[in-house]
Amino acid sequence: MMAAAPRSDGSQDVSKRPHVPVLLAEVLEALAAKPGDAIVDGTFGAGGYSRAILETGARVIAIDRDPDAIAGGTPLVAQSAGRLDLVEGRFSDLDVHVRDLGLSSVQGVVLDLGVSSMQLDQAERGFSFRHDGPLDMRMEQKGLSAADVANLMPQRDLTRVIGILGEEKRASSVSRAICDRRAEAPFTRTSDLAAVVEKVVGRSFKGKQIHPATRTFQALRMYVNRELEQIVDALAAAERILAPGGRLVVVTFHSLEDRIVKRFLADRTRTRAGGSRHLPETDVPPPTFELAFKGAREAGEDEVRDNPRARSARLRAALRTDAPARTDMPDNLGVPRLATLEQADG
Repeated sequence: MMAAAPRSDGSQDVSKRPHVPVLLAEVLEALAAKPGDAIVDGTFGAGGYSRAILETGARVIAIDRDPDAIAGGTPLVAQSAGRLDLVEGRFSDLDVHVRDLGLSSVQGVVLDLGVSSMQLDQAERGFSFRHDGPLDMRMEQKGLSAADVANLMPQRDLTRVIGILGEEKRASSVSRAICDRRAEAPFTRTSDLAAVVEKVVGRSFKGKQIHPATRTFQALRMYVNRELEQIVDALAAAERILAPGGRLVVVTFHSLEDRIVKRFLADRTRTRAGGSRHLPETDVPPPTFELAFKGAREAGEDEVRDNPRARSARLRAALRTDAPARTDMPDNLGVPRLATLEQADG
């Protein structure tokens, strides 16, 4: 993805960005937006989905927790003839944001999960090991930073964070190396942390196409921004705000995200609880969603060739029924219980 020209405030003008988001054609097909519809783009980022949805004639409520993304989207708001509302906030509160705009329901919600290419391209945001910058990773630019986690979290908890959220097989060795190094000097730069991890993981694994620090950086970013918990809350919020027949479209980029979405939809689309030889099937609440199609859709060869980030992308979609939104969430969605840094220090 090509980067947009930076603005004087550090943000990027998305109205001039030649940005094509992952699985765009598939997302538009699944949303089926039409003039007069209200669609929530829960992850505005560089504005790719929002711009394409606006071209259908629909109204877009675009949400992003990153103030740089909001600033960069201002020109697109001016071009939208009043059909784009840009909201700084978390997509976990998307139903609240919609109601604050005077709407009781919407016809579509799309979520493009994970970190945006815009954030990765900005070295000063500290998301990427490929660009040296402050070890930050905070989407909202406030609160706990990745440096705080790397420098303060006890090793046992750091091992769990890296092992579970990063799915790093050598998590214990990586966390030990981080703790040994921080005893000498605290981590402040992305390149510094990446170098320590690279010494542990190495670059010589056969078949490895990713940088050795990829999984550790992913884990810290997801922990700092509470990404998995945010996904669960966003799915529940979408269930509350979608009108009957409204469409939920979610694009995920790794197994932890996809597992949550898949299990949520499985729970919300089933009509009977599974029984066994010894126990009969039992009734469950009416399904709140119907699957738009079975399984997940993936990017084609052409898109993967043009945009390698699309290789791991998966799209799932469902249609809202007229059943009331539920207040419960299944306990098996796959969100791990990890100590907070405050709990760890206590």
